[in-house]
Amino acid sequence: MGGLSIWHWIIVLVVVLLVFGTKRLRNAGQDLGEAVKGFKKGMKDDDKPAGQLGDQSRGDDAGSESKDRDRDAR
Repeated sequence: MGGLSIWHWIIVLVVVLLVFGTKRLRNAGQDLGEAVKGFKKGMKDDDKPAGQLGDQSRGDDAGSESKDRDRDAR
């Protein structure tokens, strides 16, 4: 009852590839990477005071309103 050898891990990897396929595994890896990046960004933004976080969304709204006005003026 020892540990798993390299051959056991290779067999497990082959079975997983056959079951899920490379495309699904690649998409799962990308999703996991984006989730980790979002988590790190959220932890970094957590240090900012609450008043500074809302300023970013207000700036985006003002930009879209000015684009609407420019389009209506034409």
